[in-house]
Amino acid sequence: MLAGIGGGATIGLAGCTSSSDGGDDDGPEISGETITLTTTTSTYDTGLIDELNAPFEDRYGVTVDTVSQGTGAALETGRSGDSDVVMVHARSLEDEFIEEGYGVNRRDVMFNDFVVVGTSDDPAGIGGGDDVEAAFATIAEEGATFVSRGDDSGTHAKELELWDAAGVDEFGEWYQEAGQGMSEVIMQVGQTGDYTLADRGSFLSMQSEIDLEIHVEGPIEGGPELLANPYGIVAVNPGAHDDVEYDLSMAYIGYLTGPEGREIIEEYTLEGEQLFFPEAISEEPNFQQYVPEDWAPSEADD
Repeated sequence: MLAGIGGGATIGLAGCTSSSDGGDDDGPEISGETITLTTTTSTYDTGLIDELNAPFEDRYGVTVDTVSQGTGAALETGRSGDSDVVMVHARSLEDEFIEEGYGVNRRDVMFNDFVVVGTSDDPAGIGGGDDVEAAFATIAEEGATFVSRGDDSGTHAKELELWDAAGVDEFGEWYQEAGQGMSEVIMQVGQTGDYTLADRGSFLSMQSEIDLEIHVEGPIEGGPELLANPYGIVAVNPGAHDDVEYDLSMAYIGYLTGPEGREIIEEYTLEGEQLFFPEAISEEPNFQQYVPEDWAPSEADD
């Protein structure tokens, strides 16, 4: 386990606990426990995860040890039992994690979108278009420098999906794999590149530090649904790793997908811009969030 995990510790979640000075009921309390959350660079670098964690830690008297990784690495940490709960943004990779027996009780949390960003001179002339496949095809045809995350992150998975949709399967010197997080890639484009694919939250959080523009918008601003960017959270399966802090992880998932988590996500802004949009609470039930998207009951279950 990563540092801070106390394997096998007992978690007591009391409905009526007293404050340390013998005063009135302060609500539920879990003392002296830590969970490790592996999450994407976008939720970490934007500051959202710190904003979400602080009230949870205060309420229960616990610590959320946050490890910022690309989606693939975050899920791999969960596979090895070195994290207790994972929040990422690549549904196909999340589904594999669940199907392999490493994750349980997945929930939708929030969404933002992806955008194609680049230098203001826009050498491939893609600015203002709403066809992201055509934009990617044009970047390849023109040989404009594209900086890829190249790190098995959710953004990288979406980028590969877009190249495939654009019919691009040959990459030359114009294609640069950084193997870095979103912030580093955005900075690299500002220095030596022309374009990249970014999540809107990360781009907005860095906008004052860089001289880049959005050339193709995602669905939040009327762009194609292909650029939608949903985030999910899943507990590491205690059946696969019996030393994970499962009870506390489920308390965290409940908090994040409940009214308080929703309000924090909805109200979190930078430079007056909302970065993420909560979707955990809805009048319309969405049972597909709990299971892989292609799951269907077998004939034996009917």
